[in-house]
Amino acid sequence: MRARSTIFTLFVEHVYPERRAPLKALIAMMVALGFSEAAVRAALSRSAKRGWVVPEKRGRVAHYALSPRVYWQVRQVRRRLYEPLPPWDGTFLLALPEGPKERGERERFRREMALLGYGSLQSGVYLGASADPRATEELLGFYGLSAALFQGRPLGRQEDLLRAFPLEAAWAHYQGLPLEAPLPEDPLEAFRALTRLAHEMRKVLFLDPLLPEPLLPEGFPGPQARRRFLELRRALKERAEPFLKGLGLPLSALSQSPG
Repeated sequence: MRARSTIFTLFVEHVYPERRAPLKALIAMMVALGFSEAAVRAALSRSAKRGWVVPEKRGRVAHYALSPRVYWQVRQVRRRLYEPLPPWDGTFLLALPEGPKERGERERFRREMALLGYGSLQSGVYLGASADPRATEELLGFYGLSAALFQGRPLGRQEDLLRAFPLEAAWAHYQGLPLEAPLPEDPLEAFRALTRLAHEMRKVLFLDPLLPEPLLPEGFPGPQARRRFLELRRALKERAEPFLKGLGLPLSALSQSPG
């Protein structure tokens, strides 16, 4: 787990729906996960220089707030990770964006499209079955891109469509998750287990498009792993509550529903 990526996970799992958290709480959580205070401050400073977070003062208390762009990413991760998948009507979304042309930006765009549930049929052609059209349009707007968007039923073989998605890599990632590990009783250990599990689960969103179950190859572990993760999350969150309550996080973050 890298420091900046782990801070993002903290906002996803422990700070949301708030977009800001006290610096002291962020440091305490990161130290509990094995990072030094110096490493946390350096990661936050680098993130601030990139415009990902914004340092704030609330009275005498230092906070860090997510930028609107990063808060949007947190919402998408939460939606894809914790909310039920919408019913599938048998159609796919096809997106043909005009750009980006710069290689680094093109790769960032591809990863964010994957986060929304898109696979790549070929360069610049994106296919999704559970992708949200509104989130797609929002992402295109962030990049200043226009795109042709289509929704319809495919005429070809299902096997050809599935090649657009890295399901083998997702399969391997799921098999490496500690979904059967014993539940720790200690609140601090429960916090650590919950955060590390959420961190690994959010990474799989870049590999698993969360396709409707009728489309999945036989034996694909994704749906079962997702259900097991949500069960574990509820149990770990309950056991970690005493540690979390001592951090001075916003009450809205502590009182949110499990979803």
